[in-house]
Amino acid sequence: MTELAAGVRGVLDEFVGPVWVAGELSGVRKSAARHLYCTLKDQQSQLAAVVFWRVVQTLPFDLADGLDVVVQGRLELYPARGTLQLVVERIEPQGLGALRLAFEQLKARLASEGLFAAERKRALPRFPRTVGIVTALSGAAIHDMLTTLGRRWPAARVVVRPVRVQGPGAAEEIAAGIADLHTIRGIDVMVVGRGGGSLEDLWAFNEEVVARAIAAAVIPVVSGVGHEIDFTIADLVADHRAATPTAAAAAVVPERARLLAAVAESRDALGVALARRVERAREQLDGLARRLPSPRRRVDALAVRLDDLGARLARALNRRVAWDRRELGTLERRLAAAGPVLLLVRMRERVDALRERLRLAYAARLRATRDALERAARSLGALSPLACLERGYAIVRLGSDDGPIVRDAAALAPGDRVALVLGRGRAFGRVERTEPS
Repeated sequence: MTELAAGVRGVLDEFVGPVWVAGELSGVRKSAARHLYCTLKDQQSQLAAVVFWRVVQTLPFDLADGLDVVVQGRLELYPARGTLQLVVERIEPQGLGALRLAFEQLKARLASEGLFAAERKRALPRFPRTVGIVTALSGAAIHDMLTTLGRRWPAARVVVRPVRVQGPGAAEEIAAGIADLHTIRGIDVMVVGRGGGSLEDLWAFNEEVVARAIAAAVIPVVSGVGHEIDFTIADLVADHRAATPTAAAAAVVPERARLLAAVAESRDALGVALARRVERAREQLDGLARRLPSPRRRVDALAVRLDDLGARLARALNRRVAWDRRELGTLERRLAAAGPVLLLVRMRERVDALRERLRLAYAARLRATRDALERAARSLGALSPLACLERGYAIVRLGSDDGPIVRDAAALAPGDRVALVLGRGRAFGRVERTEPS
């Protein structure tokens, strides 16, 4: 089987060789090794194709489903699956140049991210103190920009970051130049551009790395690439697009002569306005002076009013003093009637009366308590067992004088020891006989 596959591959190389095939891409997918696999088809047939990474990285555009292309490659048999596939060596879009297709693809992708949105565009400073330029040192573009800046606004400081503006690696240099100008403090605005040329010459300004660098800039960026008819991705991302490098330089600074003329015109207009304002103020002052009464008459009127107010104040003070004197006399009489001496006498009399009432109540309570105690003592004496003992009765206890009380003769037996508790003293003996009832 392996030999047959090798033979088929040899036949394909010898009798078919390199081929050009036109068709539509379908099922484009990228492998882990970054190779692209797809199907090339027309209305009647289809063929599997592979674009290895060494070819993919040289393409200026992206491969996508539905793209009509013309490819050059060789047919191979893939032994592991036994399938025939086209190994692509070159690929170009049909009907649209590769660079134009890459431009449209990048433009659509960046637009979807909002990099061209009008709301992210920043206004240019009106009077920049320092202008940064990213361009090539050779060529007419830098000369025209410096000449325009010096003529229009000589007060501005210019910082030039030289870069290559075309050829391999130019886009990376332009992006690095934009980043380098951000490290210089005081730059107010930046110009990125170059002179005219073909689409290939201007292609560095259509690279994604330049577009990303302009979008990431923290200061306003003005693009001036090529001639008026040229349009690049950098123009779409920049805060302001100028038709040419010279127009870009003119856009970032004001025109000194025009500004001086405007200042002179404003100065003249201000002088006329101030003269009119002074004249109106003088007329108003004259009118106020005519309506202003005599200061002497005003002072005399105020003096008369002051005398009148002084007299009214004196009368008011006298009335207030008389009123306060009457109020003070009334308070003195009320204080004498309700003074502490009389109150103390009345309280002392009340204390004496309460003391006498307390003494009488205590004596009555004592007599009542004594009578109650005597009655309780008599009642207790009548109920006390000692009274019974005093009348000749005795308490019989078994054994000793602290033994149990004997209430029934049946609890005793002849010979038992007993104690007799009498009214006065105790007696001990033995039982000779019992007679239970």
